[in-house]
Amino acid sequence: MSKISILTVSAFDLWCLFLLSAYSCINYIFLPFTCPEAVLIGKIKETIINDMKIGIIALLFLTVLGGCKTRNKAADTGQMDVVSGATRARYMEGEITEYNGARLDPAIGPRDNSINGVQWVNIADYRLVIAGLVENPLRLAYEEVLALESYERKITLYCVEGWDATVLWQGVRIMEIIDMAKAQAQANTLIFYCVDGYTTSLPLQTVKDRDLILAYSANGLDLPLELGYPFIVVAEDKIGYKWARWVNKIELSDNQNYKGFWEQNGYSNEADVRTGRSGFW
Repeated sequence: MSKISILTVSAFDLWCLFLLSAYSCINYIFLPFTCPEAVLIGKIKETIINDMKIGIIALLFLTVLGGCKTRNKAADTGQMDVVSGATRARYMEGEITEYNGARLDPAIGPRDNSINGVQWVNIADYRLVIAGLVENPLRLAYEEVLALESYERKITLYCVEGWDATVLWQGVRIMEIIDMAKAQAQANTLIFYCVDGYTTSLPLQTVKDRDLILAYSANGLDLPLELGYPFIVVAEDKIGYKWARWVNKIELSDNQNYKGFWEQNGYSNEADVRTGRSGFW
């Protein structure tokens, strides 16, 4: 029971309490005149018990009524609970909040959990490097990546910290970029390098099977700096630390046991999202 609902007392509530008190007083005033002395004590006890029952019922009724009025007042004034208010405050101006009838979460998470803070990238000098076990190494400018065929997908990011965010992502297929570089036969792993020094990896087969994308837009806006502008790996069905941000290099490797930053610190290299506790892993 909330403190607000208990303290919310209207004039109607007070009037009800007054009538209840008056009823009890009348009982005690007239009881001696209506009962013989022999049964007076028994009647008093019976009256007290009945009055207590009525009082408890009245108190419960008024408490529920007050709570309902409090909730209705909150609804009428558009008030939200603290969590909802904080979430709504994270939406950027112009950000899409709904897609095909489903609510989208703010693209920017509740806090920055990067290893070296939010990065700023000079897009004029930026190049996405594709190297390692490839026949045709690439250095792609931002606009060259955006010129590739675009794909739009609604995918949920699950953070290892326990929160999740469903976002509408737009980007390019990672395999289209890899195909342009012509992967060598022995390549089995993609290692993602980021501007802040962060690294992580994914099996090449996983990227193929799930047709993962490298996103440059979230909820209809350019990828915000906090989310990894210019590019984030949308590692669908993988926990958030596999979603590399500020990506500036993809290396094709034959080291299927490569461990990135968090994996070296004890986190699972598979990082699969599993249904179950708390709804996801």
